[in-house]
This record gives sequence, C-alpha cells and structure tokens, in this order.
Amino acid sequence: MIRQLGSVPNLLTLLRLIFVPFAVIAVVQHHYVWALGIFVIAGVSDGLDGLLARVLKQKTVLGQYLDPIADKLLLSTMFLVLSLLHKIPWVVTVLVFSRDILIVIVCALLYATSAMKTFQPSWFGKANTVAQIVTVPVVLLHEIFPSEHWIGLLRQFGFNATMALTVISGVHYLWRVAFTLHNAANRTPEDGPEATP
Repeated sequence: MIRQLGSVPNLLTLLRLIFVPFAVIAVVQHHYVWALGIFVIAGVSDGLDGLLARVLKQKTVLGQYLDPIADKLLLSTMFLVLSLLHKIPWVVTVLVFSRDILIVIVCALLYATSAMKTFQPSWFGKANTVAQIVTVPVVLLHEIFPSEHWIGLLRQFGFNATMALTVISGVHYLWRVAFTLHNAANRTPEDGPEATP
C-alpha cells in the first residue's frame, strides 16, 4: 500500500486533496481569482494523473479509489462553501449531496450483503460530474466578472444542467441496481454468474 501511495499519479491525487482547504480559504476571503486558479490547477492535475498512470503503467488499486474520492471531496466542498456564501442556490447543493449520500448508502448495503461488489459508473453519472466541474469555475468567473451577461447565462445553465443530471443519474443508478438484483434473483445455477451492467 505504501508503495502504491508513492507512485507519481497517486502523489498528484494527494496534491489535489491538499488543494481543497486552500480553495475554501480563497473563496471565504472572496479571492475568487485565486480560487479559480486553484480549481483549474486541481483539474489539470486530475487529467495528468490519469495520463501518467497509463503512460508509466502505474495504475493501482489505491488510485482507483483515491482519485474519485479526491474529485468528489473538492467538488462537494466547493458546492457547499459557495452555497453558504449564496453563490450557488441551496436546492442545487442539496440535490447533489442527497444523490451522493443515497448512492453511498446503497453501495454500502449491497456490498455488506454481498449482493453486488462492482459498481460501474454510468454515462449519466459521468455527465453529472462534468456539469458540476463546469459549474464551479463558471460561478467563480461570475464573481470576477459580474457584469458579463453571458457568464450569468452560462452559470444558470450550469445550475439547471447539474440539477437535471443529478436527478436523472440518481434514478438511473437505482434502476440499474434494481435490474441487476432482479436478474440475480431470477437466474438459475445453470446460468452462471451475471456481469454487472
């Protein structure tokens, strides 16, 4: 585990975790240019660690868990802080957190009961993550350039897209779980193990 932690891609992921408190401090102190810069650097490091993992052939089990945790922690923290400062509507943040908490609870229950061990992300889930990743810097841009009308429109589109994709991806995830469990309950021993959709 220590050897996996010392790989270059995982070190970049850890660096992204270190960025989180600095991004929060920048937002709370209304240093939105700094907050935007930190968020962009974190995004670049996210793409870079994945690229290095493939190029250097340093894909690890730890990295597969650590990378999405770092992404989710940064995004969730930014949504929460920006909502506390009334920059993102609470309805958006509540939906985002509710979906994530619901999925964590369902995954934990399924894993504990051995009903499912593999949880593959869906295209709706990936699209939802992209919408969140785009929304945060647009909100920060709006604070830097409040008079730019097109940024305001883009910010509102980000809110709407995030809410819609949060609901759709959450419902789709629950449907996939129900479909998989239904098939598992109805298959016979001769059918063999069923792949996770």
